Amino acid sequence: MTLGIIIITMLLLTGYNQFLNIKQNSKINCFLNKNSIENTLKNWNNIIQIAAHQYKVDEKLIKSIIYAESSGNPYAKSKSNAIGLMQIKPSSAGAEVYRLNGKTGQPSIKALYNPKINIDIGTAYISFLQKKLISIKNKDVMRYATIVSYVNGNSALLKTFSKNRKEAINIINTMTTKSFCAHIKKNIQRCKLFVI
Repeated sequence: MTLGIIIITMLLLTGYNQFLNIKQNSKINCFLNKNSIENTLKNWNNIIQIAAHQYKVDEKLIKSIIYAESSGNPYAKSKSNAIGLMQIKPSSAGAEVYRLNGKTGQPSIKALYNPKINIDIGTAYISFLQKKLISIKNKDVMRYATIVSYVNGNSALLKTFSKNRKEAINIINTMTTKSFCAHIKKNIQRCKLFVI
């Protein structure tokens, strides 16, 4: 469900909501609109802007992930130990960002409850994923690939296309945005609430 929410939120924030075909009576109609998203995240706008600028990541993507992952709750914690606004797992995304910054170990749970640290690490991780997917030519497909990688992991995304990374990217580069989303919807059963 998180993947679908992120994609729907992204479409709403970017003004592409005409691509959505949301089923009537869906829970999603109750809480997803641009104003409610912006209002929920207004406390974090300055931090998001700074991180977006520092890591060259679209603010709307950061906001979409925060909204879908934690509904803007800095104290959110998942059953899988993902922490804070961007639901950072200390031992995976947290450790990866530490490694990229030349640090050892991983961020503490206490640190990840700090919105500034959480958004910084989450945005750094998005930037890292975008660099891993830089050879995807279609910008919309790359955005969706980044979202899927954030939620499920980069290797999980690529393995739905091929065990060989280069071959997987080549396959992705032959796809339209619609065919990519259809493939993800079919192969990563996490986004049943949206139709593109």
